[in-house]
Amino acid sequence: MAVFLEMRLEINRSVLLSLCALLLMPGCDGTPWNSPYSKESEEQQILYSSFSERPKHLDPARSYNENEALFIQQIYEPPLQYHFLKRPYELIPLTTVEMPRVTYLDRDGNPLSGDYSVTDIAFSDYLIRIQPGIQYQPHPLFSRDAGGTYHYHQLSEDMLDGIHTLADFTQTGTRELTAADYVYQIKRMAFPRFHCPITSVLGEYIVGFENLIDEFEEVDAKLKQETGEERPYLDLRPYQLEGVEVLDRYTYRIRINGKYPQFLYWMAMPFFAPMPWEADRFYAQAGLWKRNIKLDWYPVGTGPFMLSENNPNLRMVLERNPYFHGEAYPTEGEAGDAEQGFLKDAGAPLPLIDRAVYSLEKENIPYWNKFLQGYYDASGISSDSFDQAVQFGGQGEVSLTEGMRERGIQLNATVKPTISYFGFNMRDPVVGGDSKRARLLRRAISIASDYEEYISIFANGRGLVAHSPIPPGIFGHGEGEAEINPYVYRIEKGKAVRRSIDEAKALLEQAGYADGKDPQTGKPLLLYFDVYATGPDSRAVMNWWRKQFSKLGIQLVVRNTDYNRFQEKMRKGTSQMYIWGWNADYPDPENFLFLLYGPNSKVDVEGENSSNYANAEYDQLFNRMKHMDNTPERQAIIDRMVEILRRDAPWIWGYFPKAFTLHHEWLHNVKPTLMVRNKLKYRRVDPQLRNTRQLEWNPPIVWPVVLILALVLLSLIPAVRMFRHRERSAAR
Repeated sequence: MAVFLEMRLEINRSVLLSLCALLLMPGCDGTPWNSPYSKESEEQQILYSSFSERPKHLDPARSYNENEALFIQQIYEPPLQYHFLKRPYELIPLTTVEMPRVTYLDRDGNPLSGDYSVTDIAFSDYLIRIQPGIQYQPHPLFSRDAGGTYHYHQLSEDMLDGIHTLADFTQTGTRELTAADYVYQIKRMAFPRFHCPITSVLGEYIVGFENLIDEFEEVDAKLKQETGEERPYLDLRPYQLEGVEVLDRYTYRIRINGKYPQFLYWMAMPFFAPMPWEADRFYAQAGLWKRNIKLDWYPVGTGPFMLSENNPNLRMVLERNPYFHGEAYPTEGEAGDAEQGFLKDAGAPLPLIDRAVYSLEKENIPYWNKFLQGYYDASGISSDSFDQAVQFGGQGEVSLTEGMRERGIQLNATVKPTISYFGFNMRDPVVGGDSKRARLLRRAISIASDYEEYISIFANGRGLVAHSPIPPGIFGHGEGEAEINPYVYRIEKGKAVRRSIDEAKALLEQAGYADGKDPQTGKPLLLYFDVYATGPDSRAVMNWWRKQFSKLGIQLVVRNTDYNRFQEKMRKGTSQMYIWGWNADYPDPENFLFLLYGPNSKVDVEGENSSNYANAEYDQLFNRMKHMDNTPERQAIIDRMVEILRRDAPWIWGYFPKAFTLHHEWLHNVKPTLMVRNKLKYRRVDPQLRNTRQLEWNPPIVWPVVLILALVLLSLIPAVRMFRHRERSAAR
């Protein structure tokens, strides 16, 4: 019995010591108990963020999605990039020695000189010179033996034994970036097997691109038949692309049809990043495909970061590329940048961080809580947490709540280069067409649709009502009274005031729909609204839209469907009214005005003109405007185009969403930008301050430990009493 009691005392003593150790642990380790990260975050330049959706494509020939750009634009380097600080956005060299030199040619390929017009320009030549000495990230596909033979280009099943991820390869290598790598990538976009989403655009402009597509289709079909393989390797290097040519190791030329200044913007997108031929050769091996080791999932680039961990069910990690060629933080920006601290790192070598860790977060609440605990450096604001983070003043100004300010959290609010609009199908016999009746009907509906209220209710105030397709910050967006749509708003003291419902009803009566009644039936006019939204939130939105139409006595029928069916309706032109949106590919008005260009009709060519709008004057002006540089003459043409659109009202112009983001005080160089997507290299963190705040905001919750300690102590009392009683009995 004494032995048992001694054992029990010893066990309880161990429990006490363990509990005491737990209480002392935060003080010894210097990290909060609930920290999801190791102690290394206290010392290294590591940025912590999250992602909610698995990237589908990390191959720059295929990727065209924001959640993919989060990664690939830090890894791949196209020739050009946007200046991180300057606004309006300015293109600058990234891997090039200078901006591309442009030469205009006539039909015979001779350079134009003297006085000439845009119509005289048959071709534009872009001469691109890249910097010597740029190296690719370390990668197994470059590894070679002393004789120059690639280690991993002829992998047998025996050699692949034990290979499950790219990290299982023991040897890596690198090589210098060449002009041929940029040309090879352009050829890849013509290879139908890669399903490049901008093939149609490139076919319109790059000379010989469509011919190369046809050649590749024929060769690929023949190769598949000969080999019996689904994806046989095809070396694209021997095939010639008429409009793209390697001139020397560091120089290449691209020839496009006519004049298209916006082509420079495309050269800042990952589509035009370099791709080594070795990547296609390495990843084409069937054994790697069986193991899901492919370029679409394991990128290889020259950028400041490389993807070192790829576990989409847990986390993805970008680490500093040890072979990065180097770049300096900008030394100048726009007015106010120095005062806001955006030039403190001027001239510093990039990147400023060593690693970026992105954890999978599918739910908003855990993600938000971790941000408030200091475990994520920045955060968006969901509807659930909006009131906790942001408040509006009496004049509509936005500010942080007191709780956010006390934590040193900072707010960035910027209008996105995006439009969300309500569209009319211009081929519909009721709401479409060029008749006065149809125009007045569309204008009346536009007045009745209170987008100010919509933004307040459904977007938490995060948006600006649109008066045209062109967002603020893009050349061509109107200023002052020129910004205001006079068909929907009156101007009072220089401000836009939405016209009254009485004015809308008067227009409706002029259109032949007095009190909203269909003159043929005598009943309320019946209109159809096609949507692909689901869930309780969408029902509230649909009820709101019914209310807007009911103001005019019109009955709105909502036809809800899945997205595939919705797209089919749009392609066939069977939708009457719809809601859609557009994110800018590049900061130019052409990228928005083309959404209403007649030849881009969704029904005719599956273009992006979803309303199938056509106006001969507008189309003629568009063709003039798209070739022009940003001059007062171009602005005058845009103003006329916008006037035509406002008069015809093929859209209710909707709104330009605002992006609200929060970041902690230890994260620096967070200038609002939605066009600069390779911004990770400019970020800097203060890990010591972050650790201090994490300790402050995550104090150990010790009461459960104290309670357990008290229970242990109480459990000792009977044992001690019994032990002492037996000791005294033995002594007697």
